[in-house]
Amino acid sequence: MTDTVASTPDAGAFIHPALFYRDLDEYVRETAGFVRGALAADEPVFVAVPGPRLDALRQHLGADAAAVSCADMTELGRNPGRILAALQGFADRHPGRAPRIIGEPIWAGRSTAETMEATRHEALINTAFSGRGATILCPYDTSALPSSVISDALRTHPTVIEDGRDRSSSAYTSADVVCADCDLPLPEPAGVEAYLEYADGQLGEVRERADAWARSTDLEPDRRGDLVIAINEAAANSVAHGGGRGVLRLWRTPSGTAVAEIRDGGRLTNPLAGRRRPALASSNGGRGLWMIHQLCDLVEIRAHDTGLTLRLHMRAPGA
Repeated sequence: MTDTVASTPDAGAFIHPALFYRDLDEYVRETAGFVRGALAADEPVFVAVPGPRLDALRQHLGADAAAVSCADMTELGRNPGRILAALQGFADRHPGRAPRIIGEPIWAGRSTAETMEATRHEALINTAFSGRGATILCPYDTSALPSSVISDALRTHPTVIEDGRDRSSSAYTSADVVCADCDLPLPEPAGVEAYLEYADGQLGEVRERADAWARSTDLEPDRRGDLVIAINEAAANSVAHGGGRGVLRLWRTPSGTAVAEIRDGGRLTNPLAGRRRPALASSNGGRGLWMIHQLCDLVEIRAHDTGLTLRLHMRAPGA
């Protein structure tokens, strides 16, 4: 990598470039240059990318890999709503320094729903890290990803690195605009297996209905329990913040993934709610949504003038 904007961050500036690469050799060359630049500057480094590319990068780094914190993004970022908290957590553990992070939240094989939420995540990075000294480099495989994903990367990243050179992205736009564009109507399920309208005083009924239905799925016992907890948290938010009532729908996808949908009249006034780890002493809302993100394999969020919809996905073994 040449001496680009991505490798020389100002102490108080946030830098968020997309790295467009075409093959593994280019990927390793550019990401390794980024990592070694950070190590030479004595800055903390965190790499969260899909496992096979992480293995290739670590092998190329050799002994330098020992100084780098790493995570397999296919696990860390299975639910894109978890990623931001991990990035901020790493930065928080290094106060007064300018951490450098590689995060690859979108890869070939991601579902359309996962990609949409990962695009929302990429936009919200700019909000969450605004004014903070850090660099987050986001690789995109231009040979394997759809053109629509590359177009969205140009909208969520102020700069782009391609062929070893950096340039400004003329398509870059605000997180509010990108998130609004992500609020597309959710597709209707092929068939709803359970339905419940609930209000204050009926959370016990919500839990009972959810638990009885979850037992009919292929989820393992601990994952059934996680799903019931997540549904309860979402329903409790409906009662507390969503107009006092809501609607629960439950179904399975053809692959066996269990899906719970909670609709209410609430508003998502803070798009970062649930994506940051709430302080232990905080009374601010978002703790329930945080828990939902940690428990589920995917959380789809749609915020409209008419209310809020959450779809909670829990994969069955092998799904």
